[in-house]
This record gives sequence, C-alpha cells and structure tokens, in this order.
Amino acid sequence: MKRRTFLGTSAAIGAALAAPRLSLAQNTRVLRFIPQANLSSLDAVAGTQYVVRNAAMMIWETLYGVDSNFVPHPQMAEGHTVNADFTDWTFKLREGLTWHDGEKVTTKDVAASLNRWMVRDTMGQRIKASLEAMETPDDRTIRLKLNKPFPKMLFAIGKSNAPVCLIMPERIAKTDPFQLIKEYVGSGPMKFNTAEWVPGSKAIFEKFAAYKPRSEKGDLLSGGKVMNFDRIEWVIIPDAATAGAALQNGEVDWWENPISDLVPLLKKNAKLNVDIGDPLGNIGSLRINHLHPPFNNPLARKAVLMALSQTDYMQAVVGDDTNLWKVCPSYFTPGTALYTEEGGEILKGKRDYEGAKKLLKEAGYNGEKIRLIVATDVGITKAEGDVTADMLAKIGMNVDYVATDWGTTGTIRAKKDAPSAGGWNIFHTWHAGADCINPAPYTALDAGGDKAWFGWPKSDAVQQGISDWYAAPDAAAEKKAAVAINKASFENVTYGPTGFFLQYTSWNKNVSGVVKAPFPVFWGVSKS
Repeated sequence: MKRRTFLGTSAAIGAALAAPRLSLAQNTRVLRFIPQANLSSLDAVAGTQYVVRNAAMMIWETLYGVDSNFVPHPQMAEGHTVNADFTDWTFKLREGLTWHDGEKVTTKDVAASLNRWMVRDTMGQRIKASLEAMETPDDRTIRLKLNKPFPKMLFAIGKSNAPVCLIMPERIAKTDPFQLIKEYVGSGPMKFNTAEWVPGSKAIFEKFAAYKPRSEKGDLLSGGKVMNFDRIEWVIIPDAATAGAALQNGEVDWWENPISDLVPLLKKNAKLNVDIGDPLGNIGSLRINHLHPPFNNPLARKAVLMALSQTDYMQAVVGDDTNLWKVCPSYFTPGTALYTEEGGEILKGKRDYEGAKKLLKEAGYNGEKIRLIVATDVGITKAEGDVTADMLAKIGMNVDYVATDWGTTGTIRAKKDAPSAGGWNIFHTWHAGADCINPAPYTALDAGGDKAWFGWPKSDAVQQGISDWYAAPDAAAEKKAAVAINKASFENVTYGPTGFFLQYTSWNKNVSGVVKAPFPVFWGVSKS
C-alpha cells in the first residue's frame, strides 16, 4: 500500500500558501487554533470524539482532575473523605463556584451530572452497579454509598477520556444521556459563544470573568487553569495545505495535528515550532460492528485480522519515518506497564489473504455489501479507510465505501440499525495512548455488549479480565490480568488495532506555554 498523497506537486504547495488570508482581529489576547476536525457537538458525555472532549473541557470542569502523571487532584472539589474499604465517599465543593449564567453551583448539579455520566462511561457503570445511595445533605456536600469497594473513584471522576465526568447545571445534566445536550453553560474558564458558532467553519470561546483558578500550578486537568486570552477561536480548515499556509502566514497561531507531508516544510520556517504533541501517541482502530452479519460471526472478524497489515496502515497515516510509528500487536500502549503482545500473533508475519477468504466462507459470507464509513475530512480516518477498502477487496468482500465527514461519522456509528437500513459494518478512529494504558479509561476495550462502545462487542472473558484488573492487589496481578484481556480481546476481535503512531503539533514561536499532552491544553498558554 503506497503512501497517500495530499499534495501532488510543489506548485500545489505554493498555491495553497497563496490562499486568501483569514481576517485577523486587532486584539492581541486572541488565540487562533486549527483543531483536528470539525466541532459538530459539545457533549463529551453522550459523544466520545476527541475534538468534542477537547472543546468541552474548556467550558466544564470535573470534581477531580488528573495531572500529567494521571494522578487525580481536587478540582471543583475542595477535597473528600472515604472509609477504609472504599465504599463510602463524601465530596465537598469549593466555595464560590458559579455557572456562566451567574447561578451558584450546588451538589444537586453534581448529582445530576454523575447520574448522566454513569450511564455512558465504563467506570461510571461500575459505580452505578454498586451504588446504594447518593445523598446531598447540603449545597456543598455529596455522598456516594456503595455496596462494593471502588478504590479507583478519584481517577474515574477525574480522567480525561470521554465520556468525561463533566459537572453541568442540573437542568442540562437531566438530558437523556443518549441525546446531545442543547445548552452549553459550564463553570470552566471559558464560555462558549453560541451566536458565533458556525459548524464546519469556526467555534468561539470567551474568557469567563468570574472564574477563579485554583492556587496550585496548572497540570493537565489539575490545578489552576489560568487563561491568558480573552478569546480562543477555533478555525476549521479541512484542507491541509490551506491550514499550513494559514499557520505560516501568521493567520492562525497553532495547528493541532499537521499532516506529516507538510512537517518538513513547517520545520524550515524559522517562525514556527514543530514537535510531537503527545509522547504516548495513538493506537489506530478498525472498529467492527458485532451486531450484524457478517461480523456477528467471530470467524469473519478474524478474517479481517488475518489480512490486516499494520505496516500498510501506518505508512498511509504517517509515512515512512519509522520514528513516528510501530507495529503494535496489542490493545495496550507500547512502553507502558501493561503492554503485552500475548494473543496478538494473528497480526504478525505475512498477511494471509487466502486463509482470510476461507474463514469468510466458513462464516457464511456470500458477497453482501460491507458498509465502510470513512470520514474523509480527517487525515487519519481517510488514510485508514482507503487501506481498509483495498484490504477487504483483496479478501473478496463487497465494499460500500461511504465517504462522509467526522461529525456525520459520529452520528452513524451510534446507530444499531442494520447496515442496509443506515447502520454500518466498519468505521475508523484512533485511541489516544493515554486512554490505552490500562482498562480504567479504555472505553474501546470494554466488551459488555449493549453497554459497550460503538460496535457493541460482547465477551465474558474480556469482561472477567477487566474485573480481575480492578481487583488486582499489586502490579504483578494487574499485568496478569492485562495478558488475559489482550488474549481474550484478540480472540473476540473487539476491534482491529492498526498500529501505534505519533503526531506532530505546530505553533508560532510568539506563542508560549504549549505542553505535550493527550489533548491541547489552553490554560497557561500565552502570546507575545
């Protein structure tokens, strides 16, 4: 599989850099940012797209927040108390918390937010399953009584991956957790300017004057979120060449994920910084719908893995530079404590197209259309989708390539309808390495059937391994559980890992405070 080509010739690059300039405000306290994709919603509970999570975390906050070492610290909470067996948790809110509309934050808001989040999140579901009572004795105190120990409570409510345990006003938090919220009032450092929101073009965030940052130094989701801008403008530029031109011309300040084709050009520009955005990287994902034929049969899912070449996928996504990618026959992040390749043998060695065809025949596949949903406005998913279409054709599958955008992909993937009725068989995404370090934040690993993430995989063996990890008394037991999870996940083909890769981020040198993180951190960033 050859490297995809975004830019045909140097002339094309020159034409892109000559694109019309974006209008620039005179206010120096404005940051202009190109996100990874279009922002189609702001609900990081009902939806799990990273671009949605990244925006939502400026607007809403969490009771606790993880730092760059994934250790949770008090954020909206002043602190907590817990009994010896981790079944009785009491949290107290900081004084003076207010919503963007001026109303006071109370524990009724917290209770409603927790209840909505617990329906959608895998860790939240575990809390909900053992929750005996949730009490709000006063406006600043909330108590959770469980019938089973849950020592990972602080991480659950403070983690950065979606569904994020964002605290919203009660009236908003009462929205059906499977429906997107329609009101964007938070207590975080930035307010969302709904009036200026143009999906597919721009999204505007304005500083919340009444926000009171914590006194501690900001670190990821913990500490003081000091905003040095009155306004943060997200500028949606799907075309990579145009985005590169805007960055080089100073029309935007920061490009979240420049494509690797343009990185050499950006590095030559003395006015720009170019660096790896997140050292923990990403795991590419071929997500399979387990509900409908042919992939409700594990043989058909295994046929895909027999033909899946991670090298093809990674070269398509990031190119030939092997410093930026590696094969990853694992569901866990390379270089982290739980990484294991046991069970991943099916992804190693020469790809077996004939063997895959035989498995498909055993599974009863007879040429039915495979509805492949491809978000063509995101470089990662477009590249992966093209590789998959080619690979499926090689093993004799009839591919229905549905080219769409990332926002529409988010809508389609939530449908459980048959592919012939508007549903899907396969879509592509990626999982941040920070979310794949262990089962706790790893929504995509869950195999709980109807309650699992999109694709709704079901495996008692996977779920048992995850339970064993939660109950593990030490690191050795955690690793043993991870090995069992990895083996069971490959046996079940929960999804198809397409490899591990790193991504660049680039920003103007007059911007300071940009940190390496699993998501763009705007607090602490400033511009001279």
